[in-house]
Amino acid sequence: MRPSDRRLPLGRVLVRGRSMEPTLRDGDHLLVRWGGTPKPGRLVVVRWPGRPLSVKRAGVLADDGWWVERDNPAEGVDSWQAGPVPPADVLGTVLLRVWPLRRRGRRLSRG
Repeated sequence: MRPSDRRLPLGRVLVRGRSMEPTLRDGDHLLVRWGGTPKPGRLVVVRWPGRPLSVKRAGVLADDGWWVERDNPAEGVDSWQAGPVPPADVLGTVLLRVWPLRRRGRRLSRG
């Protein structure tokens, strides 16, 4: 995933990989609100140590951080492998898919 300019409150990320299929696909462009506190069930941009930024589904916020999960159990890394994500490493909330405009199948959760 490649972030656009994160100094602005809104930005764009490009999805790379298959960990969020079928919700998101490689090549999807997403509009992200940087900062703030996500709601469980929403898609979020997270930072894993030593890895590129990732989009995951926010679960619950516990004392040690956010539990986040991938939608595709056969691909990628989530809290099951890497543990909770510290709140400071949950960088933003996905607002919508910008491109492609429409796709048949599952929609983004609006939480």
